[in-house]
Amino acid sequence: MSTNTPTEKKLDELYDLVSDIEIAMMTTRRPDGMLVSRPMATQEREPIADLWFVTNIETDKIAELEYDAHVNLAYLDEGSMEGLSVSGTARISQERDKIRALHKQDWAAWFEDEGGARDGGPDDPRLALILVEAESVMYMKEKHSRPRTLFEIAKGMVTGETPDVGRTEKLSEAEMDGGRDEKNG
Repeated sequence: MSTNTPTEKKLDELYDLVSDIEIAMMTTRRPDGMLVSRPMATQEREPIADLWFVTNIETDKIAELEYDAHVNLAYLDEGSMEGLSVSGTARISQERDKIRALHKQDWAAWFEDEGGARDGGPDDPRLALILVEAESVMYMKEKHSRPRTLFEIAKGMVTGETPDVGRTEKLSEAEMDGGRDEKNG
């Protein structure tokens, strides 16, 4: 059940969840129409996009995003039972100045050192950013402690009633746009 939660609070909760969960399952569409999901590490919040990721420009997901820029990002925290789904549009950036400014040393772990500039460093030509602008978001925020949540699930199994485990919220494209304006303000 959705509540009348203020947009600012929903945006804060969204980014807190993303920060806590960190890994998204990014779903893209191949040219043959099939959907493909893969784990991606969400990068620290920056005004460049609602959510962003680092990738190798030589991977299949680049061709998939060029075919269809629509993505879904799914996050789940099994411990708290909190999760979120973000539908949006992705764009690929190889803007070297932006990559240099955002580069983290740990990115190199995902790029085999092939010698020369192809070393996972900020000038590696394989480095690209996937910048996602969210169009709709749905998330569930836990209401209770883990033991209480488990009790609610067990109670639901016994009574046949839907367990009361969390509060579901939605963010529209207009709410996300407002958050972008505030973030870039």
